[in-house]
Amino acid sequence: MASSLRLQNPTFHKPHAPPPTCTPTRHRINYVPVRCGGPRSQRGPLLKGRILSIEAIQAIQTIKRIHRTNPPNHQTLISNTLTRLIKNDLLATLRELLRQQQCTLALRVFSAVRSEYGADLTLYAEMVNALASKSMGDDVDRLILELDGIEFADVADQKGMVSLIKAVVGAGRRESTVRIYEMMKKGGWCENVEPDEYLVNVLVNGLKGFGEMELAKQVQNEANRAFARFSRPNLESFRL
Repeated sequence: MASSLRLQNPTFHKPHAPPPTCTPTRHRINYVPVRCGGPRSQRGPLLKGRILSIEAIQAIQTIKRIHRTNPPNHQTLISNTLTRLIKNDLLATLRELLRQQQCTLALRVFSAVRSEYGADLTLYAEMVNALASKSMGDDVDRLILELDGIEFADVADQKGMVSLIKAVVGAGRRESTVRIYEMMKKGGWCENVEPDEYLVNVLVNGLKGFGEMELAKQVQNEANRAFARFSRPNLESFRL
């Protein structure tokens, strides 16, 4: 009986073959790198963590368009655009224009910053460095001439003064370097404010580089007297 069943059902114990598996076909994809800006782009890199607000982006686009079309009332249009910005957006607009090397427009924005909120010496140094990179030496001199006012009254900001003196010396502006020293004295530097040794070094070396040997010696002597008065060790004398 069992044998007859096996004969009648020859495939009873035949295992089922596994379904055919499909081997995925690998397609090779070539990626073409895209570089934005082109080889003529001279913009500096974005600083890590810098994010422009919508208001700052729109302001930059607007003042660029006004500068390009140059309507009769362009001064008023630019001023109205900038006065609508809060301080952080105004500063972001300024630094983005500096990054793009749009120094003429940056000067307009800097004027608005200084008028509305004031500008510290470090920001002046940023402006000088940007202007010097575009060979705008006359604008550097005008900027330092305009500095002879309320911003420079705080001569205690010696870190900012170091940055500014370095920038002006690096720009090769001898008269502006001398003018900064004169403004420092007028603000009470070495009289009411204890001088910083590193600042003295930077100023003296900058004056020496411009051939102002007598003035460099004067700065050195004033600093030595100030150090003695403030009970600090004298700065080593420079051999002029």
